[in-house]
Amino acid sequence: MKKFLILLLVFTATVSAQKKDITLEDIWSYGTFRTDRLNAFHSMDKGDYYTILNFDRITGNASLDKYSYQTLKKVETIVNSKDLGDIRYFESYQFDANEDKLLLATDSERIYRHSSRGIYYVYTIATQQLQLVSEYKIQEPTFSPDGTKIAYMYENNLYIKDLVSNATLQITKDGKKNNIINGITDWVYEEEFAFVRAFEWNGNSDKLAFLRFDESEVPEFSMDIYGKTLYPTQQVFKYPKAGEKNAEVTLHLYNLQTNFSKAIDLGEKAQYYIPRLQWTTEANTLAVTTLNRHQNNLNLLFVDGNSLTARLILNEKDAAYIDITDNLTFLKDNSFIWTSEKDGYNHIYHYGKTGKLIRQVTQGNWEVTSYYGYNPSTKRIFYQSTEDGSINRTIYAIKLNGKGKQRLSSHTGTNRAAFSNSFNYYINTFSDANTPPVYTLHDAKSGKQLKDIKNNRLLLKKLKSYNLSPKEFFTLKTKNGEFNAWMIKPADFDPDKIYPLFMYQYSGPGSQQVANTWNSANDYWYQMLAQKGYIIACVDGRGTGFKGAKFKKMTYKELGKYEIEDQIEAAKELSKRNYIDENSIGIWGWSFGGYMSSLAITKGADVFKMAIAVAPVTSWRFYDTVYTERYMQTPQENASGYDDNSPINHVEKLKGAYLLIHGTGDDNVHVQNTMRMINALVAANKQFDLFVYPDRTHGIYKGKNTRLHLYKKMTTFIDNNLGNRVNTLTTAKEMKH
Repeated sequence: MKKFLILLLVFTATVSAQKKDITLEDIWSYGTFRTDRLNAFHSMDKGDYYTILNFDRITGNASLDKYSYQTLKKVETIVNSKDLGDIRYFESYQFDANEDKLLLATDSERIYRHSSRGIYYVYTIATQQLQLVSEYKIQEPTFSPDGTKIAYMYENNLYIKDLVSNATLQITKDGKKNNIINGITDWVYEEEFAFVRAFEWNGNSDKLAFLRFDESEVPEFSMDIYGKTLYPTQQVFKYPKAGEKNAEVTLHLYNLQTNFSKAIDLGEKAQYYIPRLQWTTEANTLAVTTLNRHQNNLNLLFVDGNSLTARLILNEKDAAYIDITDNLTFLKDNSFIWTSEKDGYNHIYHYGKTGKLIRQVTQGNWEVTSYYGYNPSTKRIFYQSTEDGSINRTIYAIKLNGKGKQRLSSHTGTNRAAFSNSFNYYINTFSDANTPPVYTLHDAKSGKQLKDIKNNRLLLKKLKSYNLSPKEFFTLKTKNGEFNAWMIKPADFDPDKIYPLFMYQYSGPGSQQVANTWNSANDYWYQMLAQKGYIIACVDGRGTGFKGAKFKKMTYKELGKYEIEDQIEAAKELSKRNYIDENSIGIWGWSFGGYMSSLAITKGADVFKMAIAVAPVTSWRFYDTVYTERYMQTPQENASGYDDNSPINHVEKLKGAYLLIHGTGDDNVHVQNTMRMINALVAANKQFDLFVYPDRTHGIYKGKNTRLHLYKKMTTFIDNNLGNRVNTLTTAKEMKH
C-alpha cells in the first residue's frame, strides 16, 4: 500500500457528516467548552460548614451563603448586599477568628499578579451593621485574632484601625512610592515568593510583625502606556534585574502595649531574603524564614517577641537551590511539620520545637505535591502525591508517626482535595484526559464518597458531536533520557500518511505540561489544529518537575541548555515515525516556553522549520533577581551560563519562519526582551514576523477579542509555514528516503 503525503493541510481534514469542527470562536468567544465548576468556598471553623460568595447577574447583588458539608444544602444567607445601604455588591470577604465579623471588599482594582487595593467594610453579623475601614483604597486589611482591630497598608505605610473606638493609628510614617514600603512586599517578592501581605498579628493581638522594604537603590523600569488619550503615560516601578541591587528588607515588631516599633536584628543568620514570617502557637514566638542570595541556604529562626532575640531552629542547604513553600504547620507543643527535598524527593518531616528531627513522615521515590494539613484529634496528615505516577495526583492520609498510610482517592488521574477545617470531610475534584472535572463529597476518615456534587456529563455529551481526538500519553526515549509525553493525532489519522508535527512545551524549572488532567483552552486549540491535519506533541524534558530533585535541578546554572537539547532530540525521535514529516516540524511556547521556542528555531534550526514565541525571555540578564539567580546565580558569577543560552546570541543560525509576539505592558517579561531580539535579528539580516499588543500584560488577554485575535494570528502562521509546505503528492517512502 502506498503512503500518501497530506496535500494542502488546511483543506484536507475530512470530517464525517455528523461531527462538527472546533472553531477559534468556540474556544475564545462563545465559551462552548467551558466546564461547570464549583464556586470557590471557604471552610468555617465553627462546625462542618462552608461559605460561598454568590453573585446574582440579574440584580447585581452579592450574597454570602452558608452550606452544610453533610448535606451540601444552604443553611442560611449570612449577608446579602441588597440589605446593605452603603454597598451595592461586594467582591470578596474574610472572617475574623471568631466568625462573627466579616471584611467585605468593594471597588477593587488589581495592581500586579497577586496584589490589589479596594474599599473595605467590617460587617458585624449579629447586629447587621457596617463599619467603613478607610475612605481610601487600602491593601491587605487583616483582623487581629481577637477581632477588635484591623491592620492594613495605605500608601506604603501601616495603619491599625480600632473597631471599638473607631480610631485609626498610623504606625509607620516613612512609606513612599518607589522608595520605602512597610508591610507589603515589593514587585519581585510578590512575583517570585508569591505573597503580598508582609505583616502578621501574634496570637494575643498585641504585637504586629512586619517587613520593611527599602527599594531606594533598586533600579527603576518604565513602560509606556498608550491608553486612549492624546499623549502616552508611563508606568515606573522598581524592578531588580539579575545581578542588580535588591531592596534591603528588614524585620520589625510593633508593640501595641507600648505603641512603639523596633527593628529586629537577626544577627549572622539574617541572610539576604526574608520570604516568610509566621507566628507559632506560642504567642510571643515568631518564625522567620531567611535565604541567602543564591537561595541554596535556608534558615528557620525563632524570634522572641519580648527580647527580640533570634535563635536558629533549622538550617537546610542544597547544591542547587531551595524552593520556598507555605508547608509549615505548628502543633500545640510548638513542634512543626515541614516539607523538604533533602532526600532527593519532596517529603513531609516532623521536627521538635528546638529543631531536632523527630521523623521523616513520608518517603519513597515519589513527590508530595500538596500538603493539605494536620488533624490534631486523629494525628493524621493529609497530602497529595505522585505515588500513582508523575503525571497523576492522588490523595493520601498518614499518621504523624509515619504509620497507617491510607489512599483516599479511588480514581487514577488528577485528584485535588479541599478539606473542612475539622478534617471530617473533603470535597474531591477529579479529572483525567478523558473526564472533565467531577466534584464529590467524601468522608475524610475512610475516603468514602458521600455525595456527587457536579460531574460535567452535559459537557461530555456536547463533546460527542465534535470531531475530537484522544490525547495519548507515552514515554519518549531519547539519547538524553526517558521523558513524559503526549500526542494528539487527527481524528481521521491514517498511519499510511505523513503529517507535520507541531510541538508545544513550557520547560521551566519544576513545571509540568504532560499531566493526566482535563482539557485547558489550549487543548481545544490543539484539537482544532489536529482537525486541519497536524500532529500535536508535548514532551517534558530535563528540568521539569515531579520526578525528583536530581531531574529538576540538573539544569542549574545552565537554563535553556539541556532543556533545548531535549526538545531537539525529542523532535528527532518523533520524526523517525513513518507518519511524521521530518521536514515539517514546528514548535511554540509562552514566557519560558517562548524562550525555548526561540532557542529551537536558532540552536535547533536544522530540525525546526517554524517557531512561535509569545512573551519570551530572550536573555536572562533582563529578568528579575529572585527567579533568575535561583537557577543561574548572578551574571557576574556565571556570564557564560547567561550568554551561551541566550537566543539573541544565536540569531545567525535562524533558517525557518519565526513569529515574535509580545504585550507592551508586560511588567513581568518586559517587551525589552523582544526588542533586543529584533535588533539582533536585523543586525544578522534575518527575516522574521512580529506582532505587538499595546498595553497588554504578560497574559495578553485584556480587551475585546484579544485572545481570539492572538490565536487567529498564530493559527494563520502555522498554516502558512507548516500546512502548505508541500505542494506535490508523493509517497511516504519517497519522503522518508
